[in-house]
Amino acid sequence: MTDAKPLALKETERFSRRVEDYVRYRPSYPARLPHWLHRDAGVAPDALIADIGAGTGISTEMFLSAGHEVTAVEPNAAMREAADAWLEARPGYRSVAGQAEATGLADASVDVVTAAQAFHWFDQQAVRREWRRILKPGGVAAVFWNSRRLSGTPFLDGYEALLQRFGTDYAAVAERYASDEAMQAWFGQGLIARTRFEYVQSMVFDALAGRLRSSPYAPPPDHHDHAPMMAALRELFDACAERDRVAMVYDTRIFVGTP
Repeated sequence: MTDAKPLALKETERFSRRVEDYVRYRPSYPARLPHWLHRDAGVAPDALIADIGAGTGISTEMFLSAGHEVTAVEPNAAMREAADAWLEARPGYRSVAGQAEATGLADASVDVVTAAQAFHWFDQQAVRREWRRILKPGGVAAVFWNSRRLSGTPFLDGYEALLQRFGTDYAAVAERYASDEAMQAWFGQGLIARTRFEYVQSMVFDALAGRLRSSPYAPPPDHHDHAPMMAALRELFDACAERDRVAMVYDTRIFVGTP
């Protein structure tokens, strides 16, 4: 498995201008994911979790709702502040301004490390050392993604073509999530459990537009391609919508083991 480069400042700031859309329109994760962790991966229902690369708190909220205490570790100030505004009143929540490779958490302080949608940004050998340091004996890491399906319906086909056409650096940063084989290799003999769920995000046009704007490769409003991109999105939506909605389909893949 090829090591990722350390998370440079410019990468941690990729989403700073997109926080509002990210909060409102990014998908959550299947509700059964925490239950699978408890039942099939041996994670205790009261396990202390460090959610690494927590962003605006989407995965953090899921684990809080499942009854866990969660420390959200996020280097991007704008995203961390959005998570705090959403979650700071929730029992069991706290956040720290740390990176995946240098969390700032104490030795042997958490039972589970989670990384949702962010693992491909990390230095994958440095995080192994850091996660081993902060995990208690017997602790595990859970790495998961919503992998957007790139084809299979007229809408999915058309959306992928739109991104290929208008994305500013789409080929470089999009859907770079590790393959099943790569994650098997990263965990090695430490892999305990893995699975995948289908997850569907049903959206009206405003939600679809916000979902697109939240992507780091989508031209921002001051870019010359922004208006043509949004016009093409409207045309795609009108051609594919059923009952005024389109379905963005994801495969949620999760891997659990000792790092």
